[in-house]
Amino acid sequence: MKTPIDVTLTGSDTPVEGIASPVVYEGQNAFEFKSTDETLHLIIARDNDGQWQRVGGTYPYFAGWVDELGEQVAS
Repeated sequence: MKTPIDVTLTGSDTPVEGIASPVVYEGQNAFEFKSTDETLHLIIARDNDGQWQRVGGTYPYFAGWVDELGEQVAS
């Protein structure tokens, strides 16, 4: 798995900056994002079709963040 990376997600007012780290979540390889201001926690993993899905984290969140985070950790 990759090492932690800096990630910036598109927020409603300002960008949401944080760190994404590879983790194992409920037996599957996943990525965990934690914002630097500690307001957002998001865990994503690929489903059986290879699409990124939110599997844990805080509410509320923008659904678009799942794909945005997936793109950044996959590159």
